[in-house]
Amino acid sequence: MGEPRPALEATGLTRTFGRAPHAVDALGPLELTVATGEFVCVVGPSGCGKSTLLRIAAGLLRPSTGALRIRTTSPRPAAMIFQDYGIYDWKTVRANVRFGLDVQRVPRREADARAAAWLARMELTGFADAYPATLSGGMRQRVAIARALAVEPELLLMDEPFAALDAQLRTILQDELLDLTQTTRTTTLFITHSLEEALLLGDRVLVMSARPGRIIAERRPPFPRPRTGAVRTAPEFTALKGELWDLLREEAVPA
Repeated sequence: MGEPRPALEATGLTRTFGRAPHAVDALGPLELTVATGEFVCVVGPSGCGKSTLLRIAAGLLRPSTGALRIRTTSPRPAAMIFQDYGIYDWKTVRANVRFGLDVQRVPRREADARAAAWLARMELTGFADAYPATLSGGMRQRVAIARALAVEPELLLMDEPFAALDAQLRTILQDELLDLTQTTRTTTLFITHSLEEALLLGDRVLVMSARPGRIIAERRPPFPRPRTGAVRTAPEFTALKGELWDLLREEAVPA
């Protein structure tokens, strides 16, 4: 038997914004595969097209040329988590977490039970009837994660979800996400500026070039799963972080 088909596959993917003579080539050509159950992190200089890639994967943008295919086996293929939380201010925390289930027309009793389970897992039970405006940034991001995972997606798309948080809270949520994704084995494509975040979370770390973004390097963090935040102190972690920074620094200058 051959290799299983990847959950996500991009071939010859490009995206251009605007029209000649003012067109901007934002992405590609880019080749990418993500295996089922794999956690892939993408890093690159600002403006290299990382978020454009994720928005194409989410169906929010169309590629200019090439294709991006998502192969799933269920009617709930993908969920996306944004840097700015993407939750609804006029809905309670419970209603936000249940939103995707309501869209899928999951029976109310089951939807309530699944929402309650994720509220408990993300330590939000006591805030179920609160509105997002009353929550801290970290708690709002917990709501966004709970909402995405409550629908049991086959593919999780994350666009710098912790970038707006302070360093301590970011570390806490990184560790929580590490535990969650190792438990669920949800296929994940994760965009980040943080090399530490990428090395902690990823099965693979892909480095993108300056715009138009292409994949120029791939590294596999040598830390077996299940892993914990303790890998941050490993000599291999520091060495690989330095190696990736050297690659990024070369790309950041022309960017």
